[in-house]
Amino acid sequence: MQTTLVENFPGFPDGIQGPELMMNMRKQAENIGVTFVDKNVKKVDLATLSVDEYRAKAIIIATGAEFKWLGLPSEQRLIGRGVSACATCDAAFFKDKKVIVVGGGDAAMEEALFLTRFASEVIIVHRKDVFRASKIMQDRVLGNPKIKVQWNTEVTEVLGENKVEGVVTNNGRIDCEGLFVAIGHNPATKIFEGQINLDPKGYALKQQEAKGVFIAGDVHDHKYRQAITAAGYGCEAALDVEAFLSQNN
Repeated sequence: MQTTLVENFPGFPDGIQGPELMMNMRKQAENIGVTFVDKNVKKVDLATLSVDEYRAKAIIIATGAEFKWLGLPSEQRLIGRGVSACATCDAAFFKDKKVIVVGGGDAAMEEALFLTRFASEVIIVHRKDVFRASKIMQDRVLGNPKIKVQWNTEVTEVLGENKVEGVVTNNGRIDCEGLFVAIGHNPATKIFEGQINLDPKGYALKQQEAKGVFIAGDVHDHKYRQAITAAGYGCEAALDVEAFLSQNN
């Protein structure tokens, strides 16, 4: 929902916008009778397979992963005041302004490229001397005249009282009006802690001891993190649920 042009999902030779792809999937599911409940789950009880007021014989956990932050007090204080983790959400607020993107993967490259539509200058700050992003994304970034890169650099402080005015790095100060953090994700498994099997990083394991609990998507996948692999995992989980219910009717 927070990406722009999706070029690696089968069936769309010219690509498709992320939100449009998601809404198409939702409409397709609704057309075959799926009911959507747009609420936030605050607590689950997997011993009885109840979710708030909803009860079920089986549950698929597909909560995905959420943005990872730098962990700086000044960063947290200025979220929404120049600090963001979503260029597609906030880029328009930085028209003709100088911004920084922190990160070195595909997500950081995509953030930087999207920001060039609005910002006057985009600086990518990366703690290493090489990106881990795919070659095609690197080529697009390095070939864009609006984007500059500062290698072997880490942000240690975000400057400004009520809005971002710059950052301090291990290599000095950089003046800017926006900071976009694109350093990865944390699995959204907090509400399931103590109830499902997690790996040391907090990702859900596919193999669960609790009967009727199934896992799909980025909530367990810290390697591929692609829309098509998440869709595949969803298909696996749905078929496993079908088999489980037929055996435990």
